[in-house]
Amino acid sequence: MNENPQQLPQNQPGSNPEQGSTPGSQSPSYGASPQERTQQLPMGGYGPHQQQQFAPQGGQPRPPQGSGQHPAGGSAYPQFGPGTHQGTSPGPSWPYGPQPAAPAPEKPKRRGLALVALTALLVGTAGGVGGAAVYSATNDSTSNTPSVTAPLNGNQAAPASAPDGSVQSAAAKVLPSVVKIAVATSQGEATGSGIVISKDGLIVTNNHVVAGAGNGATISVMLNDGRTVPATIKGTDPLTDLAVIHASATDLTPAKLGSSDKLAVGQGVVAIGSPFGLEATVTSGIVSALNRPVTSGDAQQDSTTVFPAIQTDAAINPGNSGGALIDLAGQVVGINSAIKTAGGSGQSEGGNIGLGFAIPIDQAKPIIDELVAKGKATHARLGVQVGDAQSSDGLSNGARLGEVTSGGAADKAGLHAGDVVTAVDGKAIASGDALVAAVRSHRPGDQVKLTITRNGQTQSITATLGSDNGNPTG
Repeated sequence: MNENPQQLPQNQPGSNPEQGSTPGSQSPSYGASPQERTQQLPMGGYGPHQQQQFAPQGGQPRPPQGSGQHPAGGSAYPQFGPGTHQGTSPGPSWPYGPQPAAPAPEKPKRRGLALVALTALLVGTAGGVGGAAVYSATNDSTSNTPSVTAPLNGNQAAPASAPDGSVQSAAAKVLPSVVKIAVATSQGEATGSGIVISKDGLIVTNNHVVAGAGNGATISVMLNDGRTVPATIKGTDPLTDLAVIHASATDLTPAKLGSSDKLAVGQGVVAIGSPFGLEATVTSGIVSALNRPVTSGDAQQDSTTVFPAIQTDAAINPGNSGGALIDLAGQVVGINSAIKTAGGSGQSEGGNIGLGFAIPIDQAKPIIDELVAKGKATHARLGVQVGDAQSSDGLSNGARLGEVTSGGAADKAGLHAGDVVTAVDGKAIASGDALVAAVRSHRPGDQVKLTITRNGQTQSITATLGSDNGNPTG
């Protein structure tokens, strides 16, 4: 039986809840509107910079000749308002005696602020992997001409006076441990981000960052000190969108891993990565929500993932994939993985609208350990198909269980098809995706307390989660 949860026939026949869902939606997460999608973060592709464009200067009139006015900045710069500079009038005794007062300059008419075209500074075309609104790196049409994106003044470390708990101090602690990852294929090149976890070159990133690194592809890592070194894949896990690569270096600075379980909504966080290929980029915000069920994936590779995400309004964009989400103590609390965009399907450049999602580091740690040791990872399994349970008003109201796998965790616990799970360990479950995310936040062998509704009666059932033994689709 396919472990990936499926939409039950009584809700939406033939659909899969792990594809096309939108976190936080009131309606079921299946078949999301093309105007709003959650996507795995595409990687920022290499390519020439687009030139920043400016609109005409708001109809700024030319000053009258001889008025003593000079255009501010010349015609090459955008003007905001009148934007002129008036010289000082001659003194009363210059050069020989009193002079007639200079005629008052004609006041130019205010035509409003100049319009500046909102053309983003993009580094080529965004690549990456995701659903309908995202494209696979192997199908990216990015240019093979790299861009120079390093800060001109080199590495930016905080001065000694940076106060503890500030964004500046936190960023200085982690910047040496965040790298840019470039994947070159026959179709082009694209970039993502990664976090150094060992001195001898182990780096964690998203699976979708390196998923296109097949035959003939190469992986390069640009370190914070400016060096570029080759890397190979150590292990990948599409189900949790995590991967570990090994860079050819022995003197790296590992990041300090914190605890996502200690996060609180409203807490300050910082995102570090390479949005659109711009390495060592730091943005800040807060934790907007915790345990947000997020579904993202790649329809082309039939690979989807559901995880209980950390939601943040820190600016996250294509190319931030695999980068660090840190607390203000400078500890990694999440791995940036997905964003929600307001653009329609096919917009590979969909960017930050204040809805970014990171894999909690406490969920990632055991997967990372297994990828390093064995190249693949195991996952907790309940052994049942799930879908949305809907109330009479059409809103999602729990997870309805479908086919129960014989001998699986659900079967052993006494769960039946048709049961509706409304809570796991006391936390409300609003949809099938929420139940999947809750199970995947645990490890094989963990016990969970399920609150269910059966035949109109509420009861609690304790289940001991099984394992997929590293075969999530078997």
